[in-house]
Amino acid sequence: MTPDIMQVPEVPETPREYPLMPLRDIVIFPTMVLPLFVGRNFSIKAIEEASKRDRLIFLTLQKEKEIDEPKEEDIHKVGVIAHIIRVVPIEENRIKVLVQGIKRGILKSLELRDDHYVALVEPVEEREIEEKDLTIEDKALMKSVKELLDKAISLGKQVIPDVVMIIREIEEPGRLADLMASILEMKSREAQEVLETLDPRERLRKVHQFLLNEVGLLEVKQQISTQAREQIEKEQREYFLRQQLRAIQEELGEADERRAEIEEYRKKLGELQLEESIKKEVEKQIKRLERLHPDSAEAGVIRTWLDWVIELPWNKRTEDNYDLERAREILDRDHYNLEKVKDRIIEYLAVRKLTEGGESSAQILAFVGPPGVGKTSLGRSIAEALGRKFVRIALGGIRDEAEIRGHRRTYVGAMPGRIIQAIKQAGTKNPLIMLDEIDKLAISFQGDPAAALLEVLDPEQNKNFTDLYIGLPFDLSEVIFICTGNRMDTIPTPLLDRMELLQLSGYSEEEKLFIAQKHLLPKLIPLHGIKEGEVNFEDEAILEIIRGYTREAGVRNLQRQISSVLRKIAVKKLKGESGPFRITKEDIRKLLGVPRYKPEREREPLVGIATGLAWTEVGGEIMYIEATKMKGKGGLLLTGSLGDIMKESAQAALSYIKSNAEAYGIDPDIFPNIDIHIHVPEGAVPKDGPSAGVAIATALISLITNTPVRMDIAMTGEITLRGRVLPVGGLKEKILAAKRAGIYEVILPEKNRDEVIEDLPEYVREKMELHFVNHLDEVFKLALVESKVSSS
Repeated sequence: MTPDIMQVPEVPETPREYPLMPLRDIVIFPTMVLPLFVGRNFSIKAIEEASKRDRLIFLTLQKEKEIDEPKEEDIHKVGVIAHIIRVVPIEENRIKVLVQGIKRGILKSLELRDDHYVALVEPVEEREIEEKDLTIEDKALMKSVKELLDKAISLGKQVIPDVVMIIREIEEPGRLADLMASILEMKSREAQEVLETLDPRERLRKVHQFLLNEVGLLEVKQQISTQAREQIEKEQREYFLRQQLRAIQEELGEADERRAEIEEYRKKLGELQLEESIKKEVEKQIKRLERLHPDSAEAGVIRTWLDWVIELPWNKRTEDNYDLERAREILDRDHYNLEKVKDRIIEYLAVRKLTEGGESSAQILAFVGPPGVGKTSLGRSIAEALGRKFVRIALGGIRDEAEIRGHRRTYVGAMPGRIIQAIKQAGTKNPLIMLDEIDKLAISFQGDPAAALLEVLDPEQNKNFTDLYIGLPFDLSEVIFICTGNRMDTIPTPLLDRMELLQLSGYSEEEKLFIAQKHLLPKLIPLHGIKEGEVNFEDEAILEIIRGYTREAGVRNLQRQISSVLRKIAVKKLKGESGPFRITKEDIRKLLGVPRYKPEREREPLVGIATGLAWTEVGGEIMYIEATKMKGKGGLLLTGSLGDIMKESAQAALSYIKSNAEAYGIDPDIFPNIDIHIHVPEGAVPKDGPSAGVAIATALISLITNTPVRMDIAMTGEITLRGRVLPVGGLKEKILAAKRAGIYEVILPEKNRDEVIEDLPEYVREKMELHFVNHLDEVFKLALVESKVSSS
């Protein structure tokens, strides 16, 4: 019979036959797990028979343990239907079996069949008392039992911590009585008496009494032990106990297996070059494991901890390659454009080489930009250039501090945090770890994971980073940490303080076209089973995908749409059509269907509508600001899911126009008699920020003076009550959004001029007419048409 671990089978509710094994001097309770040593032939046969079927066996106590071949009248009627977990041969005609009690059963009849006992057993349906039915006496008794258990443990009673935790959680008298009975030191006759007590309240009262007696004995034993302890030398006692342990292990047949396991741990520990304090702690845990029973829960916890500690790369590292030319080639191969970011990475590598081991080498880069622009792949390229292992940790949605710092070993299912897991996964102590989506960390009652990351990312602290599960200091100072995020404002300020932000902007149509032709298509065509030269995409076809089927700053959706086209080509190829396949603009519409995104901008000048520009996590967008007026009492209504800052911009724009009404030829007396309604379409999408101030002011002046606004010009900028235009951010994305919408004239703050000239590619600047302004007067001259039209 081979050792085996299986799921606990269901016990039928009706009477049925089970192989029976009489026990000489031990009682098994439901849920109890216990090893048994079996030597009688009919018991071994019963175990073999149960193992062939569903591994269920009926265990019951003999009335007299001296009887070798008991009859029906020699055994108790009430026993336990148990599940055989594991069977281990020890020697000839002797085995060790690990069983778990499932349910009480009553013996109805017994016969000897094929050299083993077969019993007809009726399962006992346990009567559980629901929490709402508990009396004050029940609750008091359960509380007393739990308090007595704590006292017994404090007096030296050995109980597995997991069992103690389970007992503390139980609120049902019957289950509490069974579990307590399984850990009490009772005579078999007393234990059988508890087992036969079917009423849960009465059973708990008996267990309470036995527990009281045991606590009394432990108190006396502790007094005696305290007096005797001083008389025994420490070395003599340890020698005596070790001799006993060795004798017990040899008797159980476990000595060789246990000794081999312990020696293996000691051998691996000797191979590690650890600090003396760490080595002592690991050796201490190995000694604890040596003293514990191999099947105990605590031994399993220590074994798992030792596996983690010994397998960590305490001194394994890869050698860095600081060939800057090679690094540049890898970055250019994997990423198009992003010149400023690439230059900063090369500078970063150069400084690491010159200050290796210094404070500057611990600098942390953070790539911030829209999805799909290559943030994560930049980290992979840096790891490849350096020759380091690359590990990515996704932080999006993490709300538990233990995910970063690990769980304490006292908890069931405890494990190290993600940082230590990443180190083990890499197999070296100096990998490149990418902390992805750091702007999407969450805070909950379980702690603040961002606060836990402070220690990880701070070079002054991470030299002795201590994971709560491992409990030993691990040096993270050689790890390169690179963070990514979509937006800066949601990254916690203390974390921002430890990083250098590198902004990655979205791609223009021309850049996306180049990336598709030079990077995406060469990668995707072989992945779809198509040979080189069989498919040729015209530039207009790719531009049609970019304009009509994607609306993004990066190229992730572009890659998906190109893959969709290639899948359809693969189907055609399998149907017998021969290439080469030339993909035109018209083919794209046939293959991908109706374009998802169509130009929505107005063409003719309109009153009360201005085209604003907005920055979002996925790039820039055009945003229409609509204004209308009606009879009223001077109120201002704002709709369109606007944030507080945007509402304040609208108030500021209206206040400016009111205070300068006469300068613009407006009768100031009209304002108390009208209500103004400002609306930004796509009301389900939250909008906020000060950069819509210019567009709101333009829509209002157009509405009040009945002057149309040009629809072929877009604008962005914050305004003051004096009409000054202040600088805003995200201008490259906003200008590209205007270009995508077919608007080639943009009004921008004068103070953003240098930034725009530096960041915007020359080929985009050449196609766009950019107006830099300081005041709203300049905006109105550019945006409003001279002719007046009547309001509709």
